[in-house]
Amino acid sequence: MQQYRYVRWFFLALGLVAVLGLTGMNVYSLYALHENKVQNYVENQKQQMLEYTNQVRTRFRYPVRHLWQLDMEQVKSSLQSPEMVCKNLTAIVDEAVQDGLFSEIYLSTADCEACDHFGAPLWKYHASEGRFSETTNYNQLVSDGLGITQTRMNALIQDYRWSTRVIFDTQNSMTVALINSANKEIVGYLLFVIDRDYLVNSYMAPKLVDTFGRGSESGIIIWLHDWTKNEVLATTHPDAPYSYQNVDFIQNFPDLLNDWNLKAAFTANPDIAASRASLTRNLAVLAGAMILLLGAFAFMFLIAQRERSLAQRQSLFLANVTHELKTPLSVILAAGENLSDGRVTDVNRLKSYGSHIYNESLRLGHMIDRLLDVAKSDNHNAGLQKKETDLVPFLRNYLEKKHDYLESHDVNVHLQTDEPVPDILVDQSDLHSILDNLIDNAIKYSPKGKKIELRIYRTDQLVSLEVSDYGIGIPKEFHKLIFNKFFRVEDALTAHTKGHGLGLSIVKDLVTRNGGEIAVESTKGKGSAFTVKFSSVHVFGNGNTDSQKKSKQQETEHASK
Repeated sequence: MQQYRYVRWFFLALGLVAVLGLTGMNVYSLYALHENKVQNYVENQKQQMLEYTNQVRTRFRYPVRHLWQLDMEQVKSSLQSPEMVCKNLTAIVDEAVQDGLFSEIYLSTADCEACDHFGAPLWKYHASEGRFSETTNYNQLVSDGLGITQTRMNALIQDYRWSTRVIFDTQNSMTVALINSANKEIVGYLLFVIDRDYLVNSYMAPKLVDTFGRGSESGIIIWLHDWTKNEVLATTHPDAPYSYQNVDFIQNFPDLLNDWNLKAAFTANPDIAASRASLTRNLAVLAGAMILLLGAFAFMFLIAQRERSLAQRQSLFLANVTHELKTPLSVILAAGENLSDGRVTDVNRLKSYGSHIYNESLRLGHMIDRLLDVAKSDNHNAGLQKKETDLVPFLRNYLEKKHDYLESHDVNVHLQTDEPVPDILVDQSDLHSILDNLIDNAIKYSPKGKKIELRIYRTDQLVSLEVSDYGIGIPKEFHKLIFNKFFRVEDALTAHTKGHGLGLSIVKDLVTRNGGEIAVESTKGKGSAFTVKFSSVHVFGNGNTDSQKKSKQQETEHASK
């Protein structure tokens, strides 16, 4: 039997591990699916930011896209004076100057003096005239842009294979180096001054909104940021203040606008919010399913344990009852055998044998009554015959019949009644069994010279019967368990008291099937009080008044006298 117990525990543990393992895998899968969706969204946004910077780069290069097609030998020979610049180069520059992205365009030969010192002559393009002319009226940024380009090209020229190279001086200018790749020779420099206002307000800011959306509804906030000045140039969400702590990703511009970059903060995108809500719902359903499954496991296991315990108690009860039935039967059998043989002729011995047979027969009948009570309580409403019962005379009649039994156990019973008490609707046989069990318990668990108090009183529409003793009492933690079948409070005070743990369970079942309630108040070492409550008859529509009840009771007492 013990090995089966271990098998049950093993399979319970195995089932719990399986449930928890599957639940854990599902939770991991749900989170992984959500995180994958979030990651895909973030990666898509990062890719969009990279595409945006490439589009800005292309926007700068578009006006000068045909420069690489020029014959650099021809360009070199035409750079003798501003008036001699070849028409092909002039046509490209004329197209570029029409673009609002550039405010001014300058041309310099390879030996660019303006690269070395500010104020040296340069050739400036005049769109209205369609030609270059020499000028010294330019700002320091132009000279710086040319100087940066010359320095870098001097380092690159020997390994460079193309005819043009674009170099940016941050957001100030774009310079195109014109190169004769065959001779590894720099022909000249074409510098475009960038119109910052047009670049930011007319191109980059609108394009940010077109690409990423406006406000936080898009799930991302983009700032075009000048990190050297800590200045926000444009944003998709003007109401969101910029803070470096809120930045989730930074994208730089390739080969241009070195002082600027895009900074992004990822917010609650509608798709991500929907995914998060779906995750929450799925986790809630999964948690509910797991709780139900674990509850079912626990319920089945507890039921199995309870059934096992109940079966053991029933087996022990059957063995005890069999033993207790055999004892009076053996006494009756032995006494009857002696009497039937005629060996007993003495009057006193005959009386003694008769007394033994009578007492053991009573004991046997008492045990049979208990077994019948068990069967009756298990059958609920089967055989229920309710009658209107006046509890006061019924209880007095009951005590009169039990007088000899109570006297033989040295019991003093005190009855207290609140009169008049309404009738109750109850099966009188059940009521008799309820009193038997409560009084027998009070006798068993009380010391010698036992005192039992019975009290009948009414509360609103209820009639209460209270049975109190001054015995060993019941610990508070067992008050809810004593009405369970086969349960006994096992301690040093009850170890030598016979019982099967059925009396109070029978009482509760009989009270319940008659529509009543039972409660207990007990303190260990001070005694117990069991209160049985039934509805009065007028609740069921009888309609007896208190005056009618009092008159009826007086008639009963007069008849008994």
